[in-house]
Amino acid sequence: MLEERFVCALRLLYEGLEDTAVAWAITGSCGFALQSVPVIPNDIDVQTGRDGAYAIAEQFVPYVVDPVVFRVSPIIKSYFGRLMVEGVQVEIMGDVQKRVNGRWEPPVDILPIRQFVQIENMALPVLSLAYEYEAYRQLGQVEKAEMLLPWVNSRFVS
Repeated sequence: MLEERFVCALRLLYEGLEDTAVAWAITGSCGFALQSVPVIPNDIDVQTGRDGAYAIAEQFVPYVVDPVVFRVSPIIKSYFGRLMVEGVQVEIMGDVQKRVNGRWEPPVDILPIRQFVQIENMALPVLSLAYEYEAYRQLGQVEKAEMLLPWVNSRFVS
């Protein structure tokens, strides 16, 4: 179960984005927790497209800690910004690209890999655990990928 401050932050995000055209999804540990993986999130990671990242920052101007800018690391590049909502850090990532086998993949299209979970009368978009597993595996974060595997496999058992 998520701490109350996370639920409050998620409610604010949900209410601020539900009537917009922004395609977004919760990823990382908060997305895992929302899908019943037993982890305690430290923040909320939101994945979207480039325009979505800027739109989210614009929608939540009073909460912006770090404006959205293009960032490149050795394994990921994206339009990245941070909010502080209800005492919870929210990281915005737009047009995420992973470096796999020395090459940059195209930006992730979240729509085909997005699912919805119900919590407190909200249908929150999350990235599928199968996608998350594969993404962490490709990035060489084997421990995190292996942690997800039992939940990925349980989704395919009838």
